[in-house]
Amino acid sequence: MIPISAWNKSHCSFSPRLAPRHRPPGNDGFTLLEVMIAISLLAIALTTLFGSQSQSVSLGGTVKFNTQAPLLAQMKLAEFSTNAENPSSDSGDFGDDFPGYQWKMETEDVKLETSEILSKLADTLQLLTLTVSWGDNHYVYQIQSYLPKNRAF
Repeated sequence: MIPISAWNKSHCSFSPRLAPRHRPPGNDGFTLLEVMIAISLLAIALTTLFGSQSQSVSLGGTVKFNTQAPLLAQMKLAEFSTNAENPSSDSGDFGDDFPGYQWKMETEDVKLETSEILSKLADTLQLLTLTVSWGDNHYVYQIQSYLPKNRAF
């Protein structure tokens, strides 16, 4: 038996510290496992970054359309409402100023069957539906307005 005074850590079978890993001199690089983990983390981070960038570009296109389409529709509606002729169904684009934007107008007579007074009023009105689209009808904005049939000034 070893006396307590002679007892030291070298006789202890349990050591709270793990023995350091000894590498031969000149091999102070990373292990393959460490490199693979680092590349995996980098791939996850870049995938997330590119996904959010793609989403922000997509939202930019949506915001652009949601801003410009109502203005273009109002402009075209004002053009039709100031025209002395009755508008008929038509379509076109907005030229080089707004490439990719198309418009389509449809008109129909208003019919109300509720009362005689409203029926007479409906006979003087025309429903104009104006659709502005962008990007092969991927984005569509539609506005409706009632215009008088005879707009002689």
